[in-house]
Amino acid sequence: MRTKHYGKPPSRQNDWRTIKSLLPYLWEFRGRVILALVFLALAKVASVSVPLLLKEIVDALNPSQAMLVLPVFLLVAYGLLRLANSTFGELRDMVFAKVTQRSIRRVALKVFEHLHNLSLRFHLERQTGGMSRDIERGTAGIRFLLNFMLFNILPTILEIGFVAAILLVKYDPWFCVVTLVTLVVYIVFTLLVTEWRMIFRRNMNEMDSKANTRAIDSLLNYETVKYFGNEGFEARRYDETLQSWEKAAVRNQTSLSLLNIGQGGVIAVGVTILMLMAGQGVVRGTMSLGDLVLVNAFLIQLYMPLHFLGFVYREIRHSLADMERMFGLLERHTEVSDASDARELKVSGGAIRFEHVGFGYDSRRQVLQDVSFDVPAGHKVAVVGASGAGKSTLSRLLFRFYDATTGRILIDGQDIRSVTQLSLRRAIGIVPQDTVLFNDAIYYNIAYGRPDAKHEEIVEAARAAHIDQFVESLPDKYDTMVGERGLKLSGGEKQRVAIARTLLKNPPILVFDEATSALDSRTEKAIQAELQEIATNHTTLVIAHRLSTIMDADQILVMEHGRIIERGTHNELLARNGAYAHMWALQQQEEEVERLEAASN
Repeated sequence: MRTKHYGKPPSRQNDWRTIKSLLPYLWEFRGRVILALVFLALAKVASVSVPLLLKEIVDALNPSQAMLVLPVFLLVAYGLLRLANSTFGELRDMVFAKVTQRSIRRVALKVFEHLHNLSLRFHLERQTGGMSRDIERGTAGIRFLLNFMLFNILPTILEIGFVAAILLVKYDPWFCVVTLVTLVVYIVFTLLVTEWRMIFRRNMNEMDSKANTRAIDSLLNYETVKYFGNEGFEARRYDETLQSWEKAAVRNQTSLSLLNIGQGGVIAVGVTILMLMAGQGVVRGTMSLGDLVLVNAFLIQLYMPLHFLGFVYREIRHSLADMERMFGLLERHTEVSDASDARELKVSGGAIRFEHVGFGYDSRRQVLQDVSFDVPAGHKVAVVGASGAGKSTLSRLLFRFYDATTGRILIDGQDIRSVTQLSLRRAIGIVPQDTVLFNDAIYYNIAYGRPDAKHEEIVEAARAAHIDQFVESLPDKYDTMVGERGLKLSGGEKQRVAIARTLLKNPPILVFDEATSALDSRTEKAIQAELQEIATNHTTLVIAHRLSTIMDADQILVMEHGRIIERGTHNELLARNGAYAHMWALQQQEEEVERLEAASN
């Protein structure tokens, strides 16, 4: 099974584009960013001043000098500088917190909205587990990138500049030269090795997403796994991916350890050379003990963040790699989008017209071929045919989940491609064959048809769908949780919830896609009577399997291989003695067999 990639292969250009995409979020809070940078600069000034003050204290306390009084002022100033360093750092983080969290919120919301704008084709092909992990890592990457690029790399560079300037002015130029050479070697070594290590991190991410996809897919299909006793098979498939992840993780950690050893070696050599030079200066009398302490303090103060800088650079590169997948989702083309001059759909009666519509999910396989029919306002038209004839594709095109390849679809004379998708879908209600519910209460799932509906309206919709008695019999009544995808309810119960929320929406156009297929005969007849009453005031398109449910349709269309081969009323089609009449005869025989079996039991 191949892992789905949403973005382009990682590159330096992509990294800069990713960083650039975050700049508008920083610019929105430019006042806070500037204030945070001021606090950052003050914290670094206080940090660099600490070793300078420490030198003065050591020299003042040197026994070889006549110590007249305890340097209380210097000691107090030392403590105040330490306090200032930490205080300004915390103020910086406090001021910048809103910038970071708002940026994460905005990007996450943008991705979420974009995913809803992508076509049904994308969502049929997506791997939910891997995609959710990509988004999770991507938002975490934003947090790391904003905080550490601005508050670790920048201050470390400032500190290096301050220290180099002080060493150059106060001491032998070789101190500055050795320090800068050590820094250059350290940085070059870190960059080269980190780039080499990135392949292991990306491989880890890919295996992590793949493992998450397999785990979620298996858990969503829990019952299927149990039906076939394939728990061991699923565990082996999951473990195969985990094994690949384990290998990548071991290589990642091993290469990290090698990098840390190399970084430590570079720093150790640089520190040793500088301390030898400082010690020799003290012996010769050209430097005091305070100078020795100053150089040592500067080196510790400099190399500690420098060592952290190596970690930060690695993590920034990792964060960029994590963000590539998430931003790749934003680059996905919205296959169906509103025209630039799209207007609101104005529904007067809700008349539907398909004009020479052709469509194929794949260019190699045409599903609909030159389909034309009308559903007059307030009329009921049914579509029947064998599985794969293209019946459900009609409703998907009507909702603009896809756009027709040829021809056009009109509602009250308006091409649906010229109106906004929101106004189009607001005018249509559907009860699909495969009803999927939210993992929430029954009340929430019914109210989803019109979230601002009153309690009485929701109860009335449940009553019209003949689910109110079932709900009232439950211990938690309307607060009963339905489980993920509604798995706690039977097929018929889920279908009735779907009917109730469509009734609550009360749109001018109704689509019933095998709406009663999961119901028992008694409940089906009760709901059919209700649907017939509703259909008298609505334009209704019924996609049906049981022909007995559409006998009252104003027109019945018979489809075969993407074409309409017969059309007429129930009686007209029976009299024609064609495909419809043959289907009717077969279903009558099946129903007779079912009645006999039921009577014998």
